[in-house]
Amino acid sequence: MIHRFRDRAEAGQRLAELLAEYADRPDVLILALPRGGVPVAFAVAQALHAPLDVLVVRKLGVPDQEELAMGAIAAGGVRVLNDDVVHELRIPRDVIERVAASEHAELERRERVYHGGRIAPVLRDQTVILVDDGLATGTTVCAAIAAVRAQRPAQIIVAIPVAAAESLAALRPLVDALVWVIAPEPFDALGLWYENFVPTTDGKVCALLECGARAPGSTGDRQQAPLP
Repeated sequence: MIHRFRDRAEAGQRLAELLAEYADRPDVLILALPRGGVPVAFAVAQALHAPLDVLVVRKLGVPDQEELAMGAIAAGGVRVLNDDVVHELRIPRDVIERVAASEHAELERRERVYHGGRIAPVLRDQTVILVDDGLATGTTVCAAIAAVRAQRPAQIIVAIPVAAAESLAALRPLVDALVWVIAPEPFDALGLWYENFVPTTDGKVCALLECGARAPGSTGDRQQAPLP
């Protein structure tokens, strides 16, 4: 029987158990996909004693079906389209461009809010662990992978608490390692696999990032930063 996660923090703790081999390594960086991926990634970063940052990615939702992704954009000008959805629904190019423009404005807003005056981390030659709270179609994670890959890291690991099996299969060739806790079938909706799935606010994201920046980064400092 597959058990649901109590909340995103518990999901991150369970995910961290599967990532134990990356603990206390100076080359490891945890990158969260905001907003929901940040509480999960914070728990992972605390357990692995690794630094935490965010990679802003925005889903391009189908008009009137916003939960269905026809693509995604990420920092650095990355755009990934879900060709199956675009072709099946016959979505015109001008609709894609209109949605992309709107989401790009939100992407830039979140970049300003989440990073503030902080300098973005250098990913070259790093082992980057990308974390989100779940994987449905995988479109946003694909955009995140492309954005990270452009910076030439040593490795890209995608770590997800709950994922659709077909999306895991599609992602496997794109990364160096793929880690997940549960892959229920049928997957249905992501929120079904959390008892508490309340939206993560910008304020919560910023608080966790600030706290994550103070998190211990070595075996000599085991005290965890307090939860905000």
